[in-house]
Amino acid sequence: MEKERKRYLEAGEIVNTHGLRGEMRVLPWADGPEFLTGFSVFYIDGKPHRAESCRVQKTCVLLKLEGTDDVDAARALRGKTVCIDREDARLPEGSVFVQDLIGLRVIDQNGTEIGEITEVIQLPKHDVYVVRGAAGEYQIPAVKEFIKKTDTDAGTVDVVLIEGMLSDAN
Repeated sequence: MEKERKRYLEAGEIVNTHGLRGEMRVLPWADGPEFLTGFSVFYIDGKPHRAESCRVQKTCVLLKLEGTDDVDAARALRGKTVCIDREDARLPEGSVFVQDLIGLRVIDQNGTEIGEITEVIQLPKHDVYVVRGAAGEYQIPAVKEFIKKTDTDAGTVDVVLIEGMLSDAN
């Protein structure tokens, strides 16, 4: 059963204005802010907006959209979610969008379905998949020792479980 994929992916939030000419500070929801600099069109509330400029400043992206020419226009977009079109994205080999992981069925080393991914916790060293199923909640580090195969087309992730991955809070 193939999982339906969203065309527009949430990529960050406009957290503030920058300067007086309509630039906005975007907090990216990607592995790094550089990822967003590769896009020429962003989507806000489902509407396309062409980027006049997009550059990295520390951990944020400074984005200037066509038609957003002053601080008041930029301020009106504060708090909005910035989306990208999946078709415009180029991911490194073996990478997937976090949004494509949510809802995947998780199969352990014995071939037993233990639940589905409900959340991905993004930590500095590696992500952690939160899997909820009949036995409770698992937290599985997204590293090659535990994640053996991710097949977004089939809607599954094959994992190796060890003691301690099942939460005590069940």
